[in-house]
Amino acid sequence: MRIDGDGLYLVAGLALLVGAVLPRLLRRYAVSAPIAFLGAGLLLGFVVDRGKLSPIAEPGLTEHLAELTILVALMGVGLAIDRPIGWRRWKVTWRLLFVAMPACVAAVAGLGWLLGLAPAVALLIGAVLAPTDPVLASDVQVQGPTTGEGAEPEEDDEVRFALTSEAGLNDGLAFPLVYLAIFAATKGALGDWGLEWLAWDLVGKTVIGVAIGVGAGWLLGRMAFSAPSPSFRLADSREPVLALAMTLGVYGLAEVLHGYGFLAVFVAALTLRNQERGHDFHEDLHGFLEQLEHILTWGILLLLGVAVTGGLLKPLDLTGIAIGVALIVVIRPLTAWLSLRKTPMRRSERWVTASFGVRGVGSIFYLAYAGSDFADDLPWLWATVGFTVVLSVVVHGIAATPLMRMLEHHREA
Repeated sequence: MRIDGDGLYLVAGLALLVGAVLPRLLRRYAVSAPIAFLGAGLLLGFVVDRGKLSPIAEPGLTEHLAELTILVALMGVGLAIDRPIGWRRWKVTWRLLFVAMPACVAAVAGLGWLLGLAPAVALLIGAVLAPTDPVLASDVQVQGPTTGEGAEPEEDDEVRFALTSEAGLNDGLAFPLVYLAIFAATKGALGDWGLEWLAWDLVGKTVIGVAIGVGAGWLLGRMAFSAPSPSFRLADSREPVLALAMTLGVYGLAEVLHGYGFLAVFVAALTLRNQERGHDFHEDLHGFLEQLEHILTWGILLLLGVAVTGGLLKPLDLTGIAIGVALIVVIRPLTAWLSLRKTPMRRSERWVTASFGVRGVGSIFYLAYAGSDFADDLPWLWATVGFTVVLSVVVHGIAATPLMRMLEHHREA
């Protein structure tokens, strides 16, 4: 039996209903909601037209759906972080971004090259799999902003804070690495474009993204909380649509001005969160985005499951399996563990933080974005990324609940 047309509305309605119930049903079990939705997508693939839902057949749809999901997630996690940004306060984040992430990319690219991949393809697979995911890692991230009188910004536990802040920033910082792979494949020798990449794609666009995020977050925060006219003071009217307007507006402005939009959105959320920190309007904004993020995430996972049933993993070979398994089991845990030495984290906290480098929607977006420049290798790239994301969803989804409970018991003891 095949479902198409109006039947898809029935499937969508049932999927959303299941999505509302699943998190409550699975709360006590070592099965996360993403695992359940991925499984539902695998089953759904037997009754829908799988050819029209493949990321290879519909790269534009895949890119934009993943892009919107990441944007909403980035704004949500930025609003959820209580800790004000600072060099010492965010020490674990800087270690994960500037030590663990480049080491992880280099290790994955090096492994791919040793296994026979062309240098540009090996670099792309390393860059695409670089960002940890702000979408699928909700079980191990901070749960929302602490507001009201007496709110203490330092109450975020170090593991949840590290994983949340890392995921918020490295989705934007993966872009220069993806461009590096694209240029290596399309522009010839490094000497012809290396300086331009360093000055513009690495530094220039990053600075623009951060500047736009700070400026827009400050301006919208002033408007929402302390505008002279009550009509513009959205915090008084409890209008949470500001969160979505800010997400899309900041991203669009950053992209128009050639900055990194993902980075701008997350920085804007942090800046807005710093305005009237104790105001409970932050909870309204975060709750609105959280619901929208859940809907988009369910859709992405269902489509991924359908694509897997439709043969997404057919081109997967031992090289792809080795890269995916090595990244999840060895490379990410080892590089993050080493990067977190001499931080305030306990040994158990370092180990859990290093282990939860969730791969997901960010990797799907970056491959859809860059895939047209690697047409000959595209089926293998999608198979490898799809396998790695599925492996991450299953392994991290099963491990999240027991490991976070273990940390809570250690803290109580």
